[in-house]
Amino acid sequence: MSIELSRIELTGLGDASSGRPEKSAAEYLRSGYVWLPAALIAGMAAWALLSGYVSKPAESEEALANAVVAGPAVAPAPSVLAFDPPTAEGEAIVPEATAPVDGLRISSQYWRRGGLGSNALVTFTLRNSNDYAVKDIAISCAFSRRDGSHLTDRSRIIHDIVNKRSRKTFARLHVGFVNVNASKAKCSPIAARPV
Repeated sequence: MSIELSRIELTGLGDASSGRPEKSAAEYLRSGYVWLPAALIAGMAAWALLSGYVSKPAESEEALANAVVAGPAVAPAPSVLAFDPPTAEGEAIVPEATAPVDGLRISSQYWRRGGLGSNALVTFTLRNSNDYAVKDIAISCAFSRRDGSHLTDRSRIIHDIVNKRSRKTFARLHVGFVNVNASKAKCSPIAARPV
């Protein structure tokens, strides 16, 4: 009893009654070899495009936040005083204007955990010694372990106004998520806009 395997034929997916010519398995494989690299190239191109766009919004949002927070720089006075001595090039020396954040400082601060221990809630008093009110104040808090080794930084923009030559206390301000090992926090103002 012997079985002849030589009579097995590959018939393809079409049948003779449909009127379409039958394709052999080799023809199906060849067309697959053409489409597979094309699909891989298209997939890699889409991945490269999307991964490029994913990283760019964070950069543009950060730049936008810095532009909004820093605001327009206070321009020096256009008129030159008569007693300013001219420089070698014939230009007068104009005093530089101070940034709004230079007049801000945090006088007292402490923090505690909230939200099952993962959120940092900071309470601080912000003093404004400028001759103008400020708003959109950005603060940055650095968290560290008990031994003083740095863990993480978190920043927050406060959309509130602190009047000129005054102070304002912000209670339990949510700064962000922190490491469970954080035990110390040091906050400082980094930017502000004049009102």
